[in-house]
Order: sequence, then structure tokens, then C-alpha cells
Amino acid sequence: MFMGEYQHTIDAKGRLFIPARLREGLGDLFILTKGLDGCLFAYPCQEWQALEQKLKLLPFTRSDARAFVRFFFSGATECVVDKQGRILIPGNLREYAKLVKEAIIIGVSTRVEIWSASIWESYRTKAESSYEEIAEKIVDFEVGF
Repeated sequence: MFMGEYQHTIDAKGRLFIPARLREGLGDLFILTKGLDGCLFAYPCQEWQALEQKLKLLPFTRSDARAFVRFFFSGATECVVDKQGRILIPGNLREYAKLVKEAIIIGVSTRVEIWSASIWESYRTKAESSYEEIAEKIVDFEVGF
């Protein structure tokens, strides 16, 4: 399980250090893709395969399902952790997540998210103000996909 929040910088070549605690769960090779809310999602290969199986069940006759699957998979790439614990984030993913210098890396149960520090701060502030309200709404929510 992934948890915690870490702040790191992206170097001029687009490399980002992944904290050791998160690397343990991700492994030396993992999948990085466009996430939701303007961040990147990182999945261990096993979790990615499970997610892929769930996405295969979406009805391909629905345009919104096709659009989501196209977007999700077209942004996906394999990431290899180097000897210094860094990954190279491709330019298209850095652009999507507006990653320039400061990045926030968070553990979110089955995945790791990589955020631009400024976008994360804005998102966190907004979510914090409605945290209790959100908790009340989802208390009886049935967990699925």
C-alpha cells in the first residue's frame, strides 16, 4: 500500500527522484500515465495489469468509454528506476501535468501520484476545506472500480 507525501525537484533532463518507500512497492519497472485532476498516476506492473483487465470490460460501443481508454493508454509508458532512484518523465507527461521544477509525490493506496507542486497545493487547499463534507457523502459509497 502506498501512502505519504514527498517533495522533490525535477532536473533539467526531466528526471525525478522517487522516494525509497514508494520505490519498494513500485519496483524497478512500473507504468506511468496521465492521471486525473492534472497529475500523473504510477502503477506497479501487477496493479496495472489488474486495472487493464477492468478497463477491458468497459463497453467499447460507448464513446465516453473509448475516449477514456484511449487517453489513459496513449499516455502510458514504462518507467525504469536508475541507480540513483530516479525516473525519466517523458516530455508529453511533464507537459500534461505541468511539471517544471517542484513536484509532489503522494502515495494513494494502490498507486503513486505525481503532481506539480503548485497544482497540488491548490487542489489540497480546496479538498481540505470540504474534507468532512466529502466524507459524509461517501460513507455509504459502494467501492468498485
